Amino acid sequence: MEQTDKEATEDTDSTTDRMPLNAGDPGYGSVPAPGLSGSVGGSETAPLLIPESEPEPVQQWQPMTKEELEVAAGGPGWRRVRCYLVLLFWLAWVAMLATSIAIIATSPRPVVTPLKWWQKALFYQLQPDMFTEAQAEGSKGINVLCEELPYFRSLGIGALILEGLFDKEASSENLTVTGESLSMSPQIQHLLAECNKAGLKVVLDFCELDLDVAGNRPSNLSDTAQHVLQFWLEQGVAGFAICDTDAAYSEKTLLVWRGVLKEFSSQQDERIVVVKQTTTDILPPLSTSSQINNTLVDVVMRSILPSSHHLLSAQEVADAIETHLQTREKDIWPSWTVGGKASHDLKKLLLVLTMTLPGSPAVQYDEEIDQTQNASVNVGSLRGEENEPSHAHTDTEKAKRSAVALFTSLSHSRAREEALLYGSFTFLPFNTSTNSSSNSTLTSPSSPTILAFLRSWGCVHFLVLLNIGPELHALDPAWASSLPEAGVFVTSTEMDRLGSTSLYKLVLRPHEAIVIKLFEAGSYS
Repeated sequence: MEQTDKEATEDTDSTTDRMPLNAGDPGYGSVPAPGLSGSVGGSETAPLLIPESEPEPVQQWQPMTKEELEVAAGGPGWRRVRCYLVLLFWLAWVAMLATSIAIIATSPRPVVTPLKWWQKALFYQLQPDMFTEAQAEGSKGINVLCEELPYFRSLGIGALILEGLFDKEASSENLTVTGESLSMSPQIQHLLAECNKAGLKVVLDFCELDLDVAGNRPSNLSDTAQHVLQFWLEQGVAGFAICDTDAAYSEKTLLVWRGVLKEFSSQQDERIVVVKQTTTDILPPLSTSSQINNTLVDVVMRSILPSSHHLLSAQEVADAIETHLQTREKDIWPSWTVGGKASHDLKKLLLVLTMTLPGSPAVQYDEEIDQTQNASVNVGSLRGEENEPSHAHTDTEKAKRSAVALFTSLSHSRAREEALLYGSFTFLPFNTSTNSSSNSTLTSPSSPTILAFLRSWGCVHFLVLLNIGPELHALDPAWASSLPEAGVFVTSTEMDRLGSTSLYKLVLRPHEAIVIKLFEAGSYS
């Protein structure tokens, strides 16, 4: 009996040991393993609490230390790369340097010819008698002109040509004494001293005077003529002007003059001979050799317009200008002056032409740029004269200011720009047939053609346009198509054109002259 109970107890313990944990309600306190059936014999139990895995530590980027960098960069691969990069840099630098030198060496560039003072100067022709007639208060005679000298220099004038100092009938013995209105030569000597202070050269006009020092004259008269030259050269005169019709315009006489001038000349202060061309379009040769003219004559002064007793028409002015633009003598330094008579409407246009042509401009005395005349206008306007309306004084004063501004702009541009000073000259023919337009207000077949030329130096180009006729003109794009379209205004006759412009959208007003600086290099040279 006891044995039977003991066996029963052992069976119960063994059964309890084999009983699974989820033998009861499978939904309580257990989670069936995924993929297993819910039967007792085919299931596994999961623990009630699942422990969380610890997150892996995140590695933070840290820069390499100096020692690590040196170790990494010291490998054979990096050393080779660095050597190649340095070699490539120096090869590229040498190649660019060689290319730049080749471009500079092979590119055409103009040769600068040193100009002498009379080639760079702006000549101003005047008669001192005019200043004695318009005396300022407290001044007499030549002192009026002396007070104007600093003003002339500020306008860009470099030399004065004094005309009318000597009587036409005076002999060579009396050429050291001036005319009656200027009393004796001490006043001229005072003027020469003041010109030297103001930085102005002085050229005496000996036209139509008897100064043949080497012709058919007694030796004592020839010696006297040489004494006249020496006398004025000692006073500081920079040169003398004669006409091509004078007896002094001969090879023998000018050879003697050249010897006298050489005694008073230096490399920085050369004394010159100016010949006024009055007869033909070409200066008469002194001999069979044209080189004689170049060595004995420094400047040849030419008139743009022919002399006449009446005002030239616009067509006559256009023809005369075109003739000079198309025919130019070589190896002779020209000096341009207006010469003939033209209408007042063309006055500013002729000034622009004179200042922009190759050579040294010689401008005749103009009351509109005279300081004493401007002062008298201001005084009259302040007094409120009853004979003339105030608006008339205002218009006159405005016109004088415009004339001074145009003169100053042209003279300073010429002194500053190499292209205007000694650049090449190219005449641009303007075909009126290509300039016709359906709008009759812009063009007219009967009106004079537009004249144009180009002054160039290297890559710098200045285009000068002259509308001589009384009609408006619009430029046709077919005209001078090689020229760049864009440019900037340098000056104009009315001083009212400023800033950049499109060349083929430009409309020229009647009697207008325009100077345009082109942005790009054209094909003309």
